[in-house]
Amino acid sequence: MLAVFGVRTSSALLGSWTVSRVRFLHSLSGMTVAQIDEEVAKLLELKAKLGGDDGKHQFVLKTPKGTRDYNPKQMAIREKVFSTIIHCFKRHGAETIDTPVFELKETLTGKYGEDSKLIYDLKDQGGELLSLRYDLTVPFARYLAMNKITNIKRYHIAKVYRRDNPAMTRGRYREFYQCDFDIAGQYDAMIPDAECLKIVYEILRELDLGDFRIKVNDRRILDGMFAVCGVPDDKFRTICSTVDKLDKMPWEDVKKEMVNEKGLSEAAADQIGTYVSMQGGMDLAERLLQDPKMSQSKQACAGLTDIKLLFSYLQIFQITDKVVFDLSLARGLDYYTGVIYEALLTQAGVAPVVEAQNGAPGSTEESVSVGSVAGGGRYDGLVGMFDPKGRKVPCVGVSIGIERIFSIMEQKAEACAEKVRTTEVQVMVASAQKNLLEERLKLVTELWNAGIKAEVMYKKNPKLLSQLQHCEESGIPLVAILGEQELKDGVVKLRVVANREEVDISRGDLVEEIKRRTS
Repeated sequence: MLAVFGVRTSSALLGSWTVSRVRFLHSLSGMTVAQIDEEVAKLLELKAKLGGDDGKHQFVLKTPKGTRDYNPKQMAIREKVFSTIIHCFKRHGAETIDTPVFELKETLTGKYGEDSKLIYDLKDQGGELLSLRYDLTVPFARYLAMNKITNIKRYHIAKVYRRDNPAMTRGRYREFYQCDFDIAGQYDAMIPDAECLKIVYEILRELDLGDFRIKVNDRRILDGMFAVCGVPDDKFRTICSTVDKLDKMPWEDVKKEMVNEKGLSEAAADQIGTYVSMQGGMDLAERLLQDPKMSQSKQACAGLTDIKLLFSYLQIFQITDKVVFDLSLARGLDYYTGVIYEALLTQAGVAPVVEAQNGAPGSTEESVSVGSVAGGGRYDGLVGMFDPKGRKVPCVGVSIGIERIFSIMEQKAEACAEKVRTTEVQVMVASAQKNLLEERLKLVTELWNAGIKAEVMYKKNPKLLSQLQHCEESGIPLVAILGEQELKDGVVKLRVVANREEVDISRGDLVEEIKRRTS
């Protein structure tokens, strides 16, 4: 009876599986890629529930949507990028901290504008409502308020989580790393802000990703612009979020959203359109200070004065060839209060930005953006939101878009068939004859104890050819070869893998010789 019942159950499920496949195939037309992926995931789950005829559970071997595994080659590229970024942060005097991967839900709520819907909420675990962190900035502000810290220059590299529709080919994920650098404290205007831009410039130059441009603006200029264009006060943030889409949508679509969805008048939208098309440098800030409308806003004038000061420092830092004052830059996060900036890579082969009068970038040909790789700005009020007495700690910082950088670096490595070493082994301890396992283990121990990165094959009597081939495949530069004669003479035969040159080195001098050849 049980066997019959099992067969019937299996047949019913199998029928359900078949019907689902037919319905799925029938519904493919007119679906987006994201919808198709979602349907495929559902089918895979259904297939897993069916299991095999032996009744064993069949696992769906896939990573969750918006996440990925990293193989050794990808991790080697990752570590190189992290090393470059951390070296830059430390060069500018930063120290590091860490915070929990999840926070109290109320800590994160109301800090991200329309993006708050992307926060991952966790199930109630014993009375606390928790959410996975959305970025590293809000936890940093909470950390400052909780520990009553009023000045610090810190970097933080960790994973964050967003319930977004991922575009993994362009480096957009639901789980991803952020690399943040922030300066907290009361300092003279625009000096820390200029250093943050200098850091972005240095990192992008050192990583050699291609041509780039750093856009800067100021939230006070945006708010002043909205006011003089007739945007009601209660619509500032929502209109700002719409302007922030100009890097993804043409102006016509942005205007349509302002008017049809956000209820802004067409006249106000047209005035905003005039301003957000403006780009320049210190000269544009000077022109806008004389603008009949913008000059009416104290907020805008304060922002424009700071932009002028910022560009004077950027000239001293010698980076104005890559920085442009762009009134379309909005950055939708609610916590920004002053200068904001974003770095974008531009396609290879497009004319680079050239230095214009007063350090203002200009170009006879529009550069084509291939994606944001860094962003940040000033957020002077965020720490005060967490402090019981509302004490403010002025902050400015930048976040490096590390996942997009990884994607670009991986593509570059594949395109040029670059051989990426996945280990740092300096020398392989090998033997030319049998029964020398213990001697090999003694020598590799000596090397490890001296701080040399070395390895040995896990076989009693490996063939010499196999050991040499392993070195060539893994990129190990040196081989320390032991044989009966070498042991009698107290030497080691050191072989250079690249040119197959061999030289006898006394056992006592081996460590120094390996260090000299691999330094």
